[in-house]
Amino acid sequence: MNTFPFDFIRPENLNNSRLMSWFSYKNPDYNTEGAHIPGLNVGFSSKENQHVVLEHIHDLCEAIGISHKDLALANQIHSSNVLEITKGGVYPNVDAFVTKTPGIALGIQVADCGAILLGDFENKVIGAAHAGWRGTVSEIVPLTIKKMVELGAHPHTIKAYISPCLGKHNFEVGEEVAAEFPDHLVNVEDYEKPHIDMTGLLTEQLMDSKLLSDHIFSDGRCTIDEHELFYSYRREKEESGRMMGIIKLTRL
Repeated sequence: MNTFPFDFIRPENLNNSRLMSWFSYKNPDYNTEGAHIPGLNVGFSSKENQHVVLEHIHDLCEAIGISHKDLALANQIHSSNVLEITKGGVYPNVDAFVTKTPGIALGIQVADCGAILLGDFENKVIGAAHAGWRGTVSEIVPLTIKKMVELGAHPHTIKAYISPCLGKHNFEVGEEVAAEFPDHLVNVEDYEKPHIDMTGLLTEQLMDSKLLSDHIFSDGRCTIDEHELFYSYRREKEESGRMMGIIKLTRL
């Protein structure tokens, strides 16, 4: 295992004796033999050798103190598919997980998309969703919350974290994508092409799902602006790696 001192975000609203969560920074000085994308790239969909990505994931798990066998990951497809799981592994054709199994960690791989981490420590249910613009307008996050409620969570005790993602000042889209968003979250006045506020829509969806406003935390940083901190597919194209949002219930 690599003993590189990784840097993480630790969402304050999703870390206590019953819940733990992380969001990995790019860590650009971390290097692995055979890798051509610098940093802690943990993305299956990146243009990196898969054995390198797996080594990075193992190193990440080692650094945060979880077994890679207990980590659930998805071959994400920008869908609205939510899956309840009870064990780690790689799951196809899914973009969100929920579980009430202690010790199982849910991982979401992102560059410009949002990793949405959800935790109800009182009722011991967690969820995690991959939300790009397609998943957002397909209501991947409300569907994940609905599935959590079916497992015993309550909206008023669910806390949410929205990871760094593409900010509205950089989120240029075509007219057909802009039409999928509410008018008040589309800026057509200040730019040549429409710009959308994906974080704004995610926040509204969380509120509409009955989460309390002070239980929602959005990082707010734009992945495309922070070259040293985050990967960005829009900025780096095929040379972009992926970060990972992780949440788990502790075994208490």
